[in-house]
Amino acid sequence: MTVIFPAIDIQDKRSVRLYKGDFDKEIVVNYSPVAQAEDYEAAGIKALHVVDLDGAKAGKPVSYDIIIGIRQVFSGIIEVGGGIRDEETIKAYLNAGIDRIILGSVALKQAEFTKEMLATYGSERIVIGVDGADGKVATEGWVEKSDVDMSHLIREMMAAGAKHFIVTDINRDGTMQGVNQELLVSLHEQFPEARIIASGGIRNAGDIVALREVGIVDCIVGKALYEGPLALMDIVALEKSELAGTLIEPSPYYTRQIHKESASL
Repeated sequence: MTVIFPAIDIQDKRSVRLYKGDFDKEIVVNYSPVAQAEDYEAAGIKALHVVDLDGAKAGKPVSYDIIIGIRQVFSGIIEVGGGIRDEETIKAYLNAGIDRIILGSVALKQAEFTKEMLATYGSERIVIGVDGADGKVATEGWVEKSDVDMSHLIREMMAAGAKHFIVTDINRDGTMQGVNQELLVSLHEQFPEARIIASGGIRNAGDIVALREVGIVDCIVGKALYEGPLALMDIVALEKSELAGTLIEPSPYYTRQIHKESASL
């Protein structure tokens, strides 16, 4: 089943879009990420991709309270990334109702920790973020580049039990130039059992359909939504066009009510 995640990227308490991951090239989408999530809820969106951009740079959560505010107004699946470097943070998010945790920089820099988290929480809760350019992985909010191939990281994490991989071509992110289909198809063919989530460059519904036709059924959309080529109703229609399959089950750590005693950061 196709799962389309509208993105909410948080910087300075606002929802923004960056150009090629450059923190200095931002466009404000909404001054209230929570209000944006409310709009998505009203439109019938089933899943959100939320990134704490400030947290990614700081190496620790910065927008935690805002993200929990999003959880309170959005009933669908939420995956969160940015600055998640330890199990305490993972537990805090899961206890507060976040469904999936994205581990990006730590997957490369703290591989053993990431494997331990996969063993502890499972592949439906821990998602691996594979961001980079020219086939190489980037970390720390895309500020640092490595010499590690994306395929190497995916192979290592799959061996540890990972299933979901968000693959972002930095050179396409926020450009509205279309996805790097060559890269995505290559990784899909190398790892047919992995669930590749395409991110970066999606322009319209046609791009999503084209990805679906080559076997990549999940994707993240951002700039196309606020610039207009892609509408929320398009996302709802694309997901409804495939009736088989389900999204992941609600987090067992969450009762759909935010408890006052939930962990805070």
